[in-house]
Amino acid sequence: MATETKSVSVITDDELLQHWQGHRRLTRRTIEAFPEDKLFQFSVGGMRPFAEMAFEFIHMAMPIVNGVSTGKWEKFAGEMPTTKADLLRLWDEQTAAIDKNFPQIPPHRFAEVDTAFGQWKNTGLGTILYAIDNEIHHRGQGYVYLRALAIEPPHFWERE
Repeated sequence: MATETKSVSVITDDELLQHWQGHRRLTRRTIEAFPEDKLFQFSVGGMRPFAEMAFEFIHMAMPIVNGVSTGKWEKFAGEMPTTKADLLRLWDEQTAAIDKNFPQIPPHRFAEVDTAFGQWKNTGLGTILYAIDNEIHHRGQGYVYLRALAIEPPHFWERE
């Protein structure tokens, strides 16, 4: 007896954007929780300082939105900020750009397989989910840093 499979949509593109932006709001609060010097210098176990991890998210987010949208995978060209204020300013600029550009992704591009930055072969949706997963993973490292500094990290479930 053959089993019939059904395709079920469980999330819309707007819901995906809101989910991602919820994680970005939480990551922003994580950046804010760090003292200025510790954001750029503190690490545990040979991991990078959290500012470098946050800058990695910046390197990925808009280039992924643009790449999924157009199939053109161009790397982020900005320089690593040297202050928390500059990092947060860049974060906020990119957040606004994501809100503006994400809705422009053609629906078929979420299912199309592409090779992001010549390295990662995946569907558009898979590449976006990778960016979200990467942010969550490294934000967890930031939480370890904050706890090592005796700073309470933001509640992970509060994404508003």
